[in-house]
Amino acid sequence: MSSDIGGRGFAPTASLVVAQVRYQLISFWRTPIALFFTLVLPLMMLVLFNALFGDEVVGTGSEAWPSSQFFTGGLAAFTAVSATYTNLANLIPLRRDEGVLKRWRGTPLPTSLYLVGAVGAALVLAVVGVAIMLIVGVLAYDLEIEAAKVPAAVVTFVVGVCAFAALGMAVAAAVPTAQAAATVANATILPLAFVSNVFIAVDDPPRWMDVLGDVFPLKPFVSSFQDAFNPFVDAPAFHWGRLAYVALWGVLGALVAARFFRWEPSRGGTPRRRRAVPASTDAA
Repeated sequence: MSSDIGGRGFAPTASLVVAQVRYQLISFWRTPIALFFTLVLPLMMLVLFNALFGDEVVGTGSEAWPSSQFFTGGLAAFTAVSATYTNLANLIPLRRDEGVLKRWRGTPLPTSLYLVGAVGAALVLAVVGVAIMLIVGVLAYDLEIEAAKVPAAVVTFVVGVCAFAALGMAVAAAVPTAQAAATVANATILPLAFVSNVFIAVDDPPRWMDVLGDVFPLKPFVSSFQDAFNPFVDAPAFHWGRLAYVALWGVLGALVAARFFRWEPSRGGTPRRRRAVPASTDAA
């Protein structure tokens, strides 16, 4: 991925980035299915899981943590992953198959601007999604937010969303078509959610399940974010080892994305036709 943003100066570049993030967000809000799976579905799962299992408790050593609070932290983290990893892994290959990336590369604007806008919009969506989940958790499920743990929650969130955004771009770069990208994204993140303390809390999981969750970055991210809201975890609730591991996955994702990213549809792919729009509109 080439970048020619730097030579324009900070103010013009920042203005272009903000405009592109705004364009990507408008495009997202106009896509009901993306809005549903990114923001609405996790919220529905939070309400459903609490209706079914909210009276149970989750073991945290010698203490018992209410399941309602456990689900809030876990699904909030999953919302951030959905907004970054899943969203980018689906969006970028789709735009590539539609020819949007190729047309964008032919405009006078920096070639990296589109990708910066897409990633920036994904980060904004992650912030919005997590904020909604935490507000619902506080108002409806007595989620506790301690001021001393807020820095840990913020740092964990930033490391996590940056890492999963990079991994989403890696999937988008490595797979040949949008259909393959959707399959890979869903086939990787959904099964891992079941062994990563997102949908269920397994007190004594089989060894293979425990190892599988620890190898991939979802469980370290989710567990670290949950601990920032667990009343039985002492402040400041930082888990630097887990965060470093998640960040390492992000670095690997960024390297894969930089190495294999393509602007044009693959020869073996099936480019999708798209209704004609003015080039200036598509480039925002």
